This record gives sequence, structure tokens and C-alpha cells, in this order.
Amino acid sequence: MPTLCVYVHVKPEAVEAFREATLENVRGSRAEPGVARFDLLEQADDSTRFMLYEVYVDAAAQAAHKESAHYRAWAARTVDMFAEVRTRQLYRAIDPGDGE
Repeated sequence: MPTLCVYVHVKPEAVEAFREATLENVRGSRAEPGVARFDLLEQADDSTRFMLYEVYVDAAAQAAHKESAHYRAWAARTVDMFAEVRTRQLYRAIDPGDGE
């Protein structure tokens, strides 16, 4: 299952608005049939840094997520909230493996 970690650094004045917008995206994402997991995490020692932990059943589900209305709304709403360009890393599951 494709697993994506997205790292976000938000402007301090945008933290609450980012949380609100992102929680809406999280709820919409969790309702997608191809999403196995979609979590929002805040860095423990820096409330301006977040990570989205996204697990998809396959690459098609990952691609479909980027086309969803809630993702597009989130992207448009948060575009000016970032302190720097967000980064992402794609992982594949070793243990537990796919289907476990």
C-alpha cells in the first residue's frame, strides 16, 4: 500500500486556520474508498510543523485523492499558509505488508 508522509511548516499566524482546513480534508479523505488511513500530526516541540500520514490501498486511490473536491478545496484554502514549500516522501509497507 502506498504510504505518503507530507511535511508542512505553517506560518505562526496561520496555525489555527491550517488545523481547521486540514481537519476538513482529513474527514473527507477518510471517507474515500481507497484510503486506508489518513492522520494529521503536530510536531510535539513546534506547533507550526505538521505531518500528514496517508495510506492508500493502491496507486490509483492515491491519484484519485488528488482529484477529490475536499483535497482541491484544502489546497486552495491553505496555499498562503505555508512558511515554506511542503515536502513529501512516499513509502511502501514492509511489516505489516499489504493486506495485513
